[in-house]
Formats: sequence, C-alpha cells, structure tokens
Amino acid sequence: MLSAFRRVSKSKIGTWFMAAILLAILAGFAATDIQNVGTGKIGFGMGSSDLVKVGSQTIDEREVSDSMQRRLQQVREERPDADYATIAGDFEPLLSAMIDQRTLVAFADKFGFHLSKRLVDAEIAQLPQTKGLNGQFSETAYQQFLAQQRMNDGQLRDILKAALLQRQLITPVAIGARVPLDVAKTYASMMLEMRSGQAAAVPVTAFAAGLKPTDAQLQQYYATNRARYMVPEQRALRIAPIGPEQAASVTASDQEIAAAYNASKATYAAKDERTLSQVVVPDQATAAQIAARAKGGATLQAAAAPAGSKAAVSPLPNQTRDAYAGVAGDKAAAAVFAAPAGAVVGPLQSDFGWVVVKVESVREQPGKSLEQAKPEIAAKLNVEKRKQAVEDLVDKIQNAIDDGSNFSEAATASKLPVTTTPLIMANGQSRTNAAYKTAPELAPALKTGFEIAANDPPEIVALPNDKGYVLVSPAQVMPAAPAPLASIRDRVADDWIANQANARARAAAAAIEAKVNKGVALADALKQAGVTLPPAKNISARRIQVAAAQGQVPPPVRLLFITGAGKARMVPDPQGRGYFVVKVEKIVPGNAIVQPTLISQMRTELQGAVEQEYAQEFTAAMRQQVKIKRNESAIQDLKTRLTTSGS
Repeated sequence: MLSAFRRVSKSKIGTWFMAAILLAILAGFAATDIQNVGTGKIGFGMGSSDLVKVGSQTIDEREVSDSMQRRLQQVREERPDADYATIAGDFEPLLSAMIDQRTLVAFADKFGFHLSKRLVDAEIAQLPQTKGLNGQFSETAYQQFLAQQRMNDGQLRDILKAALLQRQLITPVAIGARVPLDVAKTYASMMLEMRSGQAAAVPVTAFAAGLKPTDAQLQQYYATNRARYMVPEQRALRIAPIGPEQAASVTASDQEIAAAYNASKATYAAKDERTLSQVVVPDQATAAQIAARAKGGATLQAAAAPAGSKAAVSPLPNQTRDAYAGVAGDKAAAAVFAAPAGAVVGPLQSDFGWVVVKVESVREQPGKSLEQAKPEIAAKLNVEKRKQAVEDLVDKIQNAIDDGSNFSEAATASKLPVTTTPLIMANGQSRTNAAYKTAPELAPALKTGFEIAANDPPEIVALPNDKGYVLVSPAQVMPAAPAPLASIRDRVADDWIANQANARARAAAAAIEAKVNKGVALADALKQAGVTLPPAKNISARRIQVAAAQGQVPPPVRLLFITGAGKARMVPDPQGRGYFVVKVEKIVPGNAIVQPTLISQMRTELQGAVEQEYAQEFTAAMRQQVKIKRNESAIQDLKTRLTTSGS
C-alpha cells in the first residue's frame, strides 16, 4: 500500500540483508550476483579491463560479463528466447549492486573489521546443502554444492564474508528504526482522504468529421513521417537443396550386404529364449530338498518356502544362454538350456551357491539366411551410404566455393535444383503476396540468406532434423526504405486524419480545462466545444484505493488526486482514444482515529521504509569513505558489446 504510494520498493536495501543473500545463495546466486562480492582483487590503478575501483579493490569486465551471463541464464528459465538485449536494463542495477558489495568489504578493510576463518567455516557448515545424511557437515556434499553453483571454495567464502560484514555493519544501523505514532497517524489519515469530482471524455473520433487531406498535405505529412512507413530490407534468395534426393541412386552392393551379414551373424542366428525361476541356497542338502519338492509338482517358490531366509528366489524372464551364463555360469547354463519346458534342473553348484532352476517356458526364434536378411540389411546400408554420399557432395560443393565458384557454377556442377524466392522480408513473408510462406524447415537458410552480403560467396546451411542441407545466396537485395506514397496512400490519409483529429481534440480539451479553471461549469464548457461530446460523469475515490491498485489506476482517478479543489486538468488517454478533463469538486480529509488498525499497519510499513533509507544513507556514506572511481567509457563499451551480441 505505502510502497505503491511512495515507490519505496525501488530501494536497494533488499540486497543488503543477510537473509536475502543466503536465500540468493541457495537459489543459485541469480538475483543479485553476490558471487562477485569481495573477491579481493587489489589494484593501485585502473587496468585496461577494470570498470570500477572501490577503495583498493577493482571490478573488471570479466566479473560483470559473468554476472550478466548468470542473469541471462536465470531469465531463460522462463523465456528460452531471451538474449542479452532482453536484459539490457539489468546491466546498471547489477553493476551498482556489485559496487555496493565491494564498498562494504573495502570499508571493513579500511577500518579494521576483520573476520576469522573459523567464523566463515561456521557459516559454511550451516548451509543445508553442505550437510550429509546424518545432518553433519560433509565434504562430499560441500564439493557437490560448489560444483552445482559453478563456484570454488574461495568465491563462496568471499560471499559469506560480505554477508557477515553486512550483518555486523548494516543491520545495526538499519534494523529497529522507530516511527512516531503521530507520523503514522498522519499518513494513515492521508490514505483515507476522499475526493470527488467530474470527468469528461474528449474523444478523437468527435473531431474527424469533414477532414480530407489535399495532395500537398499528404505529401508533406508523408515526408515528415517517412520513418513510420519504412519497409524492412527485402531479398530474393536462391536456394538449392542438398539431400537424400541427390543420392537416391546410391545403393548397397551384394558384396557389401554379404559382408554386413557375416559381421552380424549372431543377430540373424536362431535364438532360444527362456523364462526361468531360480532359487539359490548355501548348501547342497537344502537345494536337493527344494528340487525334490519342485519335481513333485510344487512351484519353485513353494518348494523353497521351508528353507526360509536361506533361499533366494528370483524370476529371470527372456534369458538367452549367454545371458544366463553370465548369471549362473556356463555349467548351469548348459544344463538349463538342454532341459525342456517345465523341467526342474538341479541342484547345480555355482559361484554364489547351489542353484535349482525351473524352466517356465521356452521360446525359439528361427534364424535368418542371407537371402532372408538381405532386404533389412540393404535398407540400413542404403540409408548410411546415401547419408555419406550427401556429406561427400557437401564437401565437393564447399571445395568448389572455396576455389571461387559462385552460386550458379556450384549448383550447376553438382546438378542441384535451384529455387528463387520472390522478394521476402527476414520473417519469410512477401509484401506483394500474402499467401506466400517460406517452408518452416528453411528457417536456418532464411537467416543466413539475410546475413550474407550480396557479393559474398554462397553458403551451405544444415537443415534441422537431418533434412539435409541447402546452398543459399541472395539473388536480389532491396534495402530498407519508405514504402512509395502511391502504394500506401489510403494508410497515410487515415494517419493524417487521425493526427489532425487528435490535434483538434487536444486543443478542445485544453480549452475546456482553461474555461473550467476560470469558473465555467464543466457541462457548459463541453457544450461550447463546437462538437457533440459525451456528458461528464461523477467520480470519487479514496487515496487508499489508488494505492491498493498498484499502478492500475484510470487516468481520471489519478488526476483526481494531483489536482487542487475547484481546479481542472486534462490528461491524454493512454490508448490514444482522446483526452480526459477532470474537475475536483470536493476533498474530504481522512481521520485515521476511526481505523486504529490502519495506523498500526502504516506504522509498520513506514518503519520498513525508514530502515531501507537508513541503510541506503549509511551505504552512501561508506562509498564516500572508500572512494569510488568509475571508468565510464569502459563501462559503456562493455554494456554496448554485451547487449548487442544477441546471445
């Protein structure tokens, strides 16, 4: 409520409390880049990569770049398409937070606030991520935590050192600020203030009648507003596919198929798969008793029941002989795979005890001869050979380009089919043919086609999902320029009319405002506007309602609270539909005595605001003590390089 009224939420003190820092650590250090606090960089001057000097410490380009990278990773968790341009507005806040953090460490160093290693060790041991299953500090858990956060021990210690220093230096200054009851009561009464008045709309549409531009007026408006009618760069692209269709004639020979068959004989040999039940016991006598009961008709599990915990019963579905030999050994596998379905085999001695096995079922799969396997092998080899043929063709074309061949020469030499698009924009759409759309899979080729210059060599671009490649080159480039007036005459005329109508509406609203401020009734001023306008409406609200809306306040209501009693003011409609004129008729002061709960709430909120302001002032004082030197040109250069890099 109060934060909306006073905008105190913009305070930086939130980055200065211990709890916030620890929460940031546990959340991945993304919120305020505390990873770079107090790295201990010492410099007696500003190096070529140094951006800021805080006392005897420096902040360099690498640290700020790392900070922006971590911020980008955080944003991409919600917006995968985000790039550095998306977070350009975060550059200065992140840098400022780093400066404040270094200020704290530099101030502590200057005035002898030293922290022992044991104190930092204790903070590390308190982090939940550093504890093992027994709840105690675990070196293994600690190293895993550091790896997850992409940090080393020294960096984490620097963070915790800054957190401890702020607990000792900032917290005593900021926490516990008291706000007098009368001050809270005054603010609470202000929030209960009631205002009422009238609001009138002056729509643009009321002034559009009869407006018709002459040719000269259109020409002048078009010339003045050429930037509004810019058509982005258009290109006609030549595209030649390089894919499976160019290698369709490539097939595997009989010799290659036979070689592949011989290399994979085990794959095509007959298979004997069995589902088994097995029990393992430590001695032969117990195994013999289980085997006897199983051969007498009992299930293997029932036969093993009298042995209790000594017997380990397990199902083994879909076992081949080799697989089972790996479990029980070759001797047991030979006996089990020689027995028919339903047979009980054993007891047999294995490396891990005595085994009794029941063959639950047998499934025999016949093998495939070379002729039977030939279609399957040929299909697989054809895919592989054609893929390699395409790669070879790509290499051949690239070599030709490297040797100086242009698009036409390279495509003709390799017999590639060529398609030329109409003039299209970078999004693949045509201004002259709304139905034209570039195939989605050609998006990489489209991007490359708009990146290379008209006289650059053609480029080979890989398509997604193993769709092959394309050779791409611009056939025609039409630079960005305003659309010809003749082609957009109606649009320009509509814009001219809207502009003129808006100017008339603004003038009318200003005239209404002036008349009301001279004593004319709002209703009468509306009638004198020269056009028919909607009648004024009564509006009223309390200031507390405006604060609770958190910025989502209609312009007339906002005007109600920034205009004096008996006065009128105009404001444009945010949606461009016209203007509002508001007259304040009555202001009723609030009386918080009737709402003691609001006084208490206001006192609490004011106390938080005062604590933030105390912390900010103390931080500003620390900055003066340690001296801050910024390399503005280097800072701006880094910001420009980062926020225009795109990824």
